[in-house]
Amino acid sequence: MSEITVRPVRTRWEQKQFLEFPWRLYRDDPNWVPPLRNNQRGLVGFVPHPFYERNEAQAFLAFRGNEVAGRILAILNRGHNERFNEQRGFFGFFESVDDERVAHALFDAVRAWFAQRGIEKLRGPTNPSLNYELGLLIDGFDSPPTFMMTYNPPYYERLIESYGFRKTQDLYAYWGHVSMLPKIREKLKPVCDKIVERYNVKIRMLNKRRFLEDVELFLSIYNRSLINTWGFVPMTPAEVRHMAKGLRWLMVPELALGVEVDGRVVGAVFCLPDYNQRIKEIDGRLFPFGFIHLLRNKRAIKRVRVISTNVLPEYQLLGFGLVLLDGLVPKALEWGIEEAEFSWVLESNALSRGSLEKGGAKLTKTYRLYDFGP
Repeated sequence: MSEITVRPVRTRWEQKQFLEFPWRLYRDDPNWVPPLRNNQRGLVGFVPHPFYERNEAQAFLAFRGNEVAGRILAILNRGHNERFNEQRGFFGFFESVDDERVAHALFDAVRAWFAQRGIEKLRGPTNPSLNYELGLLIDGFDSPPTFMMTYNPPYYERLIESYGFRKTQDLYAYWGHVSMLPKIREKLKPVCDKIVERYNVKIRMLNKRRFLEDVELFLSIYNRSLINTWGFVPMTPAEVRHMAKGLRWLMVPELALGVEVDGRVVGAVFCLPDYNQRIKEIDGRLFPFGFIHLLRNKRAIKRVRVISTNVLPEYQLLGFGLVLLDGLVPKALEWGIEEAEFSWVLESNALSRGSLEKGGAKLTKTYRLYDFGP
């Protein structure tokens, strides 16, 4: 039986092995979608990224004999620990062959790294935080993930739980088809019309002339509206700017709406086309020509991911979320959208889950976050 060793990633060769390992692990899995290679380097901290201006990470590689057999990232999220007044470490970017010895050795390395910092509690997977990709897929392996959602083999659940990790929160993905919309809108429209009339609400698209500024504005709404959400840590201004610059090429103005009251944007909903099939076709490479294939003729993509519907806390009980979704319906029909995934929705968010289920959306995938320690 080959010896298992774990090494901290230090060299460029080790960084390359860390980043490329999933291509070997998933080569026979038709549902796997490669990450965008350029993005991954920043998200794991191998090149500058605003998340790591105040946070810290250490990558590890596991070897079985001389072969790479697994990887993991230990993430010290200082923003989380300050906000929730606790000492907790996070792990992410976990990948492993089906061997408990490999997975356990990786978790041992992460725990040892955090022990040096006086931290015993762990949570994950987060890649690298709740504002990016997160969660372990535990149900819904029969189809590929949508854009910016995670994917993993079914055996990961066993590898993680056998080490002693226990569920802390599930995240859900709901699926809806365009054929459901007329029935939903029939129920929504009279209610939404009353809300619009009562509060003099206006719905508007992203402003194409001030596109980047509007994307930043919508992200700031996201930041402020989720302040009471489980585990949420607002993005820093630098993170908001960085994410806005990335999303400006991916977002479709017609599928990103804001709700205004007295000229002030107090809520936003935004969807992204599901670029995953195109990412698969370019094998995660944006350059030299992959970005052209990724972004051309977006209308040909008939599936979207509804990433978030956010309303500022002081307006959350006025029904503005319904108004946003109602305003999205004609835009989606005009665009030719056929299906949508609403993801992710926290298990503890009974209001959003109930609204989606009443509207006929089907729960199709479940993702899990785990805790470990005292």
